[in-house]
Parts: sequence; C-alpha cells; structure tokens
Amino acid sequence: MPNWAICYVRRIEALNYRLGRIVMYLLFVIMGVLLWSSLTKVIRMPSLWTLEVAQFTLVAYYLLGAPYSMQLGANVRMDLLYARMPVKRQAIWDIFTIFCLLFYLGVMLWGAVDSTAYSFRIGERAPSAWRPPLWPIKVVITISFALMILQAIAHLIRDIAILRNVDIPRPFVGEVNR
Repeated sequence: MPNWAICYVRRIEALNYRLGRIVMYLLFVIMGVLLWSSLTKVIRMPSLWTLEVAQFTLVAYYLLGAPYSMQLGANVRMDLLYARMPVKRQAIWDIFTIFCLLFYLGVMLWGAVDSTAYSFRIGERAPSAWRPPLWPIKVVITISFALMILQAIAHLIRDIAILRNVDIPRPFVGEVNR
C-alpha cells in the first residue's frame, strides 16, 4: 500500500475516534436537558427550548458518532452470512457495499450542503415558539456526512490492504472488529 493511503487511514481514523469519544458525552447533555424539562413541567413552568435542544443534541450525537461506530465495526450488518465468511471474502463484500454507501452518503452530503446554504441565505428558523436558528444543526449534519464519507474511504483502503495482505496498524487501542 502507498504511504499516502496508510497515512490517510491513520489520520481519518484517529480524528473520528477522538471525535466519537467526545461525542459520546452528548448523551449526558440530552439527559440533563430532558431532566430539566421534566422538572420545569412539575413546577408548572415548562421551558420552551428543551424539546428542540434535546432533538438537536440527539442529531449531533447520532450523526457525529456514525463514523466512530463504523470504525469500530459496531454498525448493523447482516452477520448471518457475513460472520461466517473468511476475512478476505468479507473484505471483497465490504468493497462492493462501500461503493453503495459512498453513493448514498454523497447524495446526502449534497443535500445537506444545499440545505445548509439555504438556511444561511434566508436565516431559517425552527417553526416553534422558541424559534432557534437552524443553521448550526445543519452545519453539524453537513460535517457529519463529510466525516462519514472520509471514514468510508478509509474503510475501503483497509479492505484493499486486507486483500493485498498488508496490515495497517490502528491509531488507537480498543480494536473491536478485524
């Protein structure tokens, strides 16, 4: 494998690993916001902002955690047949499916960029009593799809390396899959 490919894989995986480890803690933010929402409803002074903040935080948690999940092999796949295949056959299957994933993510990124630009251009706000601007969460969505594409490409390079009998060392400890 060329050095640039190995360097690319190691850097993207290190970035997504670190970001995923940080994003995990957004779950506690969501819990805190929902706890606050419950408490303010009990004292009959409900907050207007809690539902949307919880939703936005959940979107960030889910989408920014996706590359980390893919990297660790925690994503959903049909393991009924896949798990019984030899490693090289798994790599061949992954190479085939990664192109489908890249097409899907490319379309999603294109839509996210377009939606984010539109949000900036018109100053889009949520249709609620609180009316927060929507561009921050749309930027997060756009970044998430870009990072997922970069991780998918790193996964593709890893699969090609497996077929060539080249080992690309992981930039982190705690390898879960392959």
